[in-house]
Amino acid sequence: MNKKNFTKINFVKNLNVKTGLSVQICKKLINDFLEILIQSTKDDEFNLKNIGSLRLIKKKERLGRNPKTNEEHIITSRKSIRFTASKKLLKNLN
Repeated sequence: MNKKNFTKINFVKNLNVKTGLSVQICKKLINDFLEILIQSTKDDEFNLKNIGSLRLIKKKERLGRNPKTNEEHIITSRKSIRFTASKKLLKNLN
């Protein structure tokens, strides 16, 4: 399987081709959408109907190791986002 990252630029170009809107407008739409997701997820959870939900999780400080050098170091506590796909989205993918 070939792993391919889908970047924001890919998203903008894809939206440009599908809608016929200019690249600048597509870039603004994507940036605004991402900003809405970020602001909404700060309240703990954000649901996108028939797509899935984004939930804010808090990770604790832990011990990590560099796999190349086996050097241990502390990974600080941080916030992260977990995406859970909706049943309808999973059904359409399968």
